[in-house]
Amino acid sequence: MTATRVVAFGGGHGLSASLRALRHCAPELDLDLTAVVTVGDDGGSSGRLRAERGGLPPGDLRQALVALAGDHPATQRSAGLFQHRFAAVPSPPAVIGTREPAPVGRLTGHAVGNLVLCGLMELLGDPVLALEHAGAMLGAVGRVLPMSCEPVGIEARVRGTNSGRPNEVVTVTGQHQVAVTAGRVESLRLNPDAPEACPQAIAAIGAADWLVFGPGSWYTSVLPHLLVPELAAAIVASPARRLVTLNLAAEKETFGLSVADHLAELRWYLPKLRVDRVLGDARAVGDPAPVERAAESLGARLVLAPVGATDGTPRHDSAALGAALVPVLGAAR
Repeated sequence: MTATRVVAFGGGHGLSASLRALRHCAPELDLDLTAVVTVGDDGGSSGRLRAERGGLPPGDLRQALVALAGDHPATQRSAGLFQHRFAAVPSPPAVIGTREPAPVGRLTGHAVGNLVLCGLMELLGDPVLALEHAGAMLGAVGRVLPMSCEPVGIEARVRGTNSGRPNEVVTVTGQHQVAVTAGRVESLRLNPDAPEACPQAIAAIGAADWLVFGPGSWYTSVLPHLLVPELAAAIVASPARRLVTLNLAAEKETFGLSVADHLAELRWYLPKLRVDRVLGDARAVGDPAPVERAAESLGARLVLAPVGATDGTPRHDSAALGAALVPVLGAAR
């Protein structure tokens, strides 16, 4: 019996939650996992490295690798090292014999894994090879690929960022700024507007049994994949079935969007997209009728399951989400 090949799209914490849940399916389903990750991050450690060194922002790639890290204690220690972030240190005294202050450590805020990935990409000259090497270091039980081998910018046309001019539409530039924008996103674009897709990601999509979208930040982690022309064409042409996992709560960037609106946005940015299943949490979905209609417009059936954490925070419980995924991914065509 061959493994079920699953390609999960996203970035950041949402993709990590999806990958951890997919790993929980392992006792019942034989899954071959590939993560395709956005490369638009321009904030924090990733943004600093992108600005200083060029190349792909490593943060979302690092998080996907850590989510797939093997269970052996040694690889789990390595995963912990990848996630370790250098804390700020007290300012050192002035250098003896000069009036100049000693240089403040520039490692503050950087995750070790970001530095490792940045170094591997420079050493090997190929982000895919760098990710394969890092995956081997972590005993990863799947593969991590960038959606493009070149970094991209994210721009949004946003209405209502200024409360004094609620109908004014402005352009917000940068993934971080879009993620924290106070207005309503009306349109999204990438810069460049047609980045070249990662060839290995295209091949994985063509060979997949399931394509999984979400959870995650809709405008900055999920929808960007649909804006890469080659990636979008591969998603439409793939013989795989398609699953959308809904978020548990609205984020700043999706202010004003209902759960059904999230599904409508997928269709808006990729009109030819067809979906087989939409998975949501009953408490987060609320009235299922509009969400069912939105799912049906994509060709999908809505599946409700208790997949949220029990502590009241709007995050997915990986074991519960994994349990809900088993009958979905394991269903015969």
